[in-house]
Amino acid sequence: MGVQHRSRRPGGRRTAAVTTGVLLATAVSGCSLFGGGSGPGRDVSVFKLKPGDCLLPQTAVKEQLSDVQVVPCNEPHTQEAYAIVRYDRPASATSSGATAADPNAYPGAGVLKQFADGACAQHYGSYVGIDYPDSSLFFAYLLPSARGWQQKDDRSVVCFVTTAGASLTSSVKGSRR
Repeated sequence: MGVQHRSRRPGGRRTAAVTTGVLLATAVSGCSLFGGGSGPGRDVSVFKLKPGDCLLPQTAVKEQLSDVQVVPCNEPHTQEAYAIVRYDRPASATSSGATAADPNAYPGAGVLKQFADGACAQHYGSYVGIDYPDSSLFFAYLLPSARGWQQKDDRSVVCFVTTAGASLTSSVKGSRR
């Protein structure tokens, strides 16, 4: 997985964890922005995350992320996975060196970010029970890295509901927050 981006409702304030723009890190392998840490949760590979997994806040900023700390949703956490959406290149897409002859070429972080912004916003309401612009929460996502794309056939974006730092102690599924 590649770069983790965090988005905020239009016009909202963004903190260091919720940046004012796209935080582009050099993607090598695994997923990036916040590195896993040893803590009370259990380590879960980012490739094995599923909707409903609740995560502890990450303790160190890293370029790549290979696993995260998952906890029961009734324990304090700041993120909850809510959708895993596969990126399928449109037939006419040709960015970042991809050609019609090479449909498996990495599309680039910009293309994946644009896809994730739309896909995560689209899936948000059906999970939380309220459309994203009306929510008091945020969303974040993990993108495939160029290396993961080539080596691990990683084509999926993982979408998370997140807070601006306050802990959650229950699932946000159907919460209408």
